[in-house]
Amino acid sequence: MSKVEKALAYHRQGYNCAQAVACAFAEELGVDERELFRVTEAFGFGMGTMGTCGAVSGMAAVAGLAQSDGDLAHPGSKRQTYGAMKQMTEAFRTKNQSVICRELKGVDTGTVLRSCDGCIEDAVRIAEAWLASVKKPEKDR
Repeated sequence: MSKVEKALAYHRQGYNCAQAVACAFAEELGVDERELFRVTEAFGFGMGTMGTCGAVSGMAAVAGLAQSDGDLAHPGSKRQTYGAMKQMTEAFRTKNQSVICRELKGVDTGTVLRSCDGCIEDAVRIAEAWLASVKKPEKDR
């Protein structure tokens, strides 16, 4: 099953958009899916307020888990993580005209820019492409 298929299946099971995106990458990122589910719960419905799209928030979780050096004493990876998220956010915005849930759903305009399933699909594809671009070949590890 592809990551897109996995994320869409999660969404059909009741995961919010952020959970669906992030949890599709749990195994690859070496993170407990239940914990990732819990951490991203408040990010659905545009962070609970129709703000930033949950699928975009799910991409942020993927970026942080993949890019952070995890050094609590001297965090040094923030710049790279922020850069990764900026790149992914811009790719999502270019494709969908917005990263705001309320705008994507057409709440104020009546014009839906992208369905939740479409946002999930786009976020997973963007995150997959970014991960592929930053992963080192096995022989270089």
